[in-house]
Amino acid sequence: MYWTLELAQYLEDAPWPANKDELIDFAIRTGAPMEVVENLQDIEDEGEMYETIEEIWPDYPTREDFLFNDDEY
Repeated sequence: MYWTLELAQYLEDAPWPANKDELIDFAIRTGAPMEVVENLQDIEDEGEMYETIEEIWPDYPTREDFLFNDDEY
């Protein structure tokens, strides 16, 4: 399983919180690439709910990861 920013963007508008099956259904309905669906299928799942993409991809960059100041813009 591998994630990139390009693949992860397909889950930004997902109906959080969601379980694995709901995320797979969302990815298919929204036309996400098969890599997204395959990554979601590879998740070891025990029926748990995911609150954000960070729970699926812990290295997902957040706004704090970028070196710019919003107050300047």
